Amino acid sequence: MRTGARFRHHCSTVSTLDGRELRWEESIRYLDVHITSAKAFACLLANAKKSFYRAFNAVFGKVAGVASEEVSVELLKVKCLPVLLYGLEACPISNKQFNSLDFVLKGC
Repeated sequence: MRTGARFRHHCSTVSTLDGRELRWEESIRYLDVHITSAKAFACLLANAKKSFYRAFNAVFGKVAGVASEEVSVELLKVKCLPVLLYGLEACPISNKQFNSLDFVLKGC
């Protein structure tokens, strides 16, 4: 994966000592943060949002008719928000991505 002004230019192949070639990828996952190839350092948020919805549906499916609204909101804060916000300190967030994250929270 390449990051920088020449991230779209073709690179020569890189080989390991035993002769295997390494593939060039458009994005990588490191510590569950998805980093994409771009002109500047950038992260993908689609997988974080997908994991948030999965966690929210799991929690809400268990407590929907049983727990009060306050308990459901507290469970959302404690169990689901960390899934969405994990690793965002390291990622520069554009206005478009910020609005996308905001929509996730306002839609719940």
